[in-house]
Amino acid sequence: MDPRDFLRRMFAAAIEAAQPAHCVPPHLADIKARRLVVIGAGKASAAMARAVEAHWDGPLSGLVVTRDGYAVPCEHIEIAEASHPVPNAAGFNAARRMLDLVSGLGVDDTVLCLISGGGSSLLPLPITGLTLEDKQAINRALLASGATISEMNCVRRHLSAIKGGRLAAACHPARVVTLVMSDVPGDNPCDIASGPTVGDPSTCADALEIIDRYRIPVPDAVRDLLLSGRAESVFPDDVRLSGSEVRMIATPQMALEAAARVAEAAGIPAHVLGNAIEGEAREVGTVMAGIARQANRLGQPFTTPCVLLSSGETSVTVRGNGRGGRNVEFLLALGIALAGEPGVHAIAGDTDGVDGLEEIAGALLAPDTLARARARSIHPIAALGNNDGHGFFGALGDSVITGPTLTNVNDFRAVLVLGPDGCWPAARDATAAGRSAGADARAAAR
Repeated sequence: MDPRDFLRRMFAAAIEAAQPAHCVPPHLADIKARRLVVIGAGKASAAMARAVEAHWDGPLSGLVVTRDGYAVPCEHIEIAEASHPVPNAAGFNAARRMLDLVSGLGVDDTVLCLISGGGSSLLPLPITGLTLEDKQAINRALLASGATISEMNCVRRHLSAIKGGRLAAACHPARVVTLVMSDVPGDNPCDIASGPTVGDPSTCADALEIIDRYRIPVPDAVRDLLLSGRAESVFPDDVRLSGSEVRMIATPQMALEAAARVAEAAGIPAHVLGNAIEGEAREVGTVMAGIARQANRLGQPFTTPCVLLSSGETSVTVRGNGRGGRNVEFLLALGIALAGEPGVHAIAGDTDGVDGLEEIAGALLAPDTLARARARSIHPIAALGNNDGHGFFGALGDSVITGPTLTNVNDFRAVLVLGPDGCWPAARDATAAGRSAGADARAAAR
C-alpha cells in the first residue's frame, strides 16, 4: 500500500467522523418546542443548520454565520457568510442581527444554538467603547503572538458584546440548547467560538495579564475597559444561564478514533498520543520526531509498524513573512528533525480544510522530502525560519487540499512508522517468504 494514500485515508476518516449530518440528528429527538429559533456560528454551522432542517418536523427559523465559502442551502434558516480568521463587517452585522433575533423571547420559546470552531472571528461584535477596527487589530496581533487558543479566546470574550455567555443571557428566559463541535484542546465549551452561550469563569484581570505577557498592542480604550472591570463577561452562576444546556456532539478524540480504525483495518497498530497537544508547532514537531525515531530504530515505546496519532492546537510565533500555518510548520520541523529517517511518513492538516490563511488543509511528509527539496534548491531550515510551510510543501506537490470540509474538530496529525527497512508489512512478509523458500530450495538441492 502507498503510505501517502494510507495517510490520506486516515485524514478523510477523521473528517467524515465529524460531519454534522452524523453528529446533529441524535441530539434533536428529545428537544420539544412549539417554535424553534436556530442561531449559531462557526465553520460547521451551516452544515449543522442543514442537518437540523432535515430532521426537525415543527416550525423553525433563525440565522447562523459561517466562513466565506462554507455556506450550504437551507430553506428556513438564514445562512450568512463572514471573514475568518480576521473579522469583517459582514460578521459584525450578522452578530448584531442575531442578538436582535433572540431579544424578547419568552419562557415557552426554545433556542437551538449551533457552535463550532471559527465562531470567535465570525461573531465580532465589540463591547461598547470599542470599534470593529479595534477588534480586527487585536485579532491580528493575537494570531501572531504565539498565545494559545484558550488565551486568545479569554481576551476575545472580554472585548465582545456577544461572547462569554452574553448571547445566552440575551435569550433569557427562553430555554437554550447549544450543540457544540469542539476544535479546542480539552473541549472546554467556553473556549469554542469564545463561548457565546457558556458562562465564563475568567476575569478582566486574566485578559489583561495575557495582553501584557505577550506584549500585544491595544488601544487605551481596551486597557481602560479591562482595568475598570466594565468588560466582565457573564459568570457561570448568572441566573440568566439557568435555562441553558450545552451538549458536546463532536470532538477531536472522535476523529482520532475513526482514523485509528482505518489503520487497524490495514493491520497497522494505532496509538493515540493525545487529543489536546499544545505548544509551538515547530517544538511539537521536533518532539514527535524523537518519538518516531525511537520507535523506528529500537521498537520503543511502540514496535513497528505503527501509527502515532495526535490532535490539539499548536501555536506559531510569526517571525517571517512566508505562507504558513501551524500544521505545515509542525511538518517542516518534523522533517528537519527526522533528516530523512527511512520508513517514517506523516500527514498533518486542519479538519476544516484551512491551515493558517491558506485554502490548504496541510501537507504530507516522506523520507525523501528534504532530499527532493534540496535537489530543487529549496532550503527547509530557511523555509521554517520564514514560516513558509505552505511555500515549501506546495513547491514539492505535497500539499493536501480538501476544499471546505463543512466541519471543524481541530488539527489532525498522523506519523506512520514502518521500520528502518521502510517496507509495508505485506511487502516485508512477502520478502521474508521469498527468502525462506529460497533457503528451502537450496537445502533440498544439497
